[in-house]
Amino acid sequence: MKGYPTYGSAREYLERVRGLLDELPEQSERLVETLFRAFQEGRTIFLAGNGGSAANASHFGQDLAKGTLADMRAERRFRVIPLTDNVGFITALANDEGYESVFEQQLRNLARPGDLLVAISGSGNSPNILRAVEYAKSIGMTTVGVTGFDGGKLRRMADERVHVPVDDMGMCEALHGVVFHLAMAQLRTRLSALGAP
Repeated sequence: MKGYPTYGSAREYLERVRGLLDELPEQSERLVETLFRAFQEGRTIFLAGNGGSAANASHFGQDLAKGTLADMRAERRFRVIPLTDNVGFITALANDEGYESVFEQQLRNLARPGDLLVAISGSGNSPNILRAVEYAKSIGMTTVGVTGFDGGKLRRMADERVHVPVDDMGMCEALHGVVFHLAMAQLRTRLSALGAP
């Protein structure tokens, strides 16, 4: 299958992962700063992706909403909506308007200028992701493109980016997950330092 190369051994695979991890610290720190700024300003963070990237969007959404909380009584929380999770709306839009519209149209219902869109696409060329980013930028949202391969159109379009330069979709998605878990851990530390709920 395209985008899923084979490896001769576990060591070969993990050595490739180790090398790619060196690409991530500065990008991860910028992502954390962007997310924390959205939190401080009370912005809503939207997440979108397809396939494994949809699973990452859903997972990161719950990590931001719950995983960042050291105290479940906390009043200040991340406002976060994974656009991957409303199956009824997604399937209605896909059926009636085309799959390319499923994230853009949700943003039209929910997003406001100043909000943040984290758009995840291994190839960087998913039409529904690109349409969502175009709409987000048109209303004054901040956009973060999370990509692999050569980054595609998304890497060039997004205001900020996290890029894993590997031609392997599975490895790309796994490393995106590492970045998202790292962000959750750092943001949890920051929210804990804010003190009382």
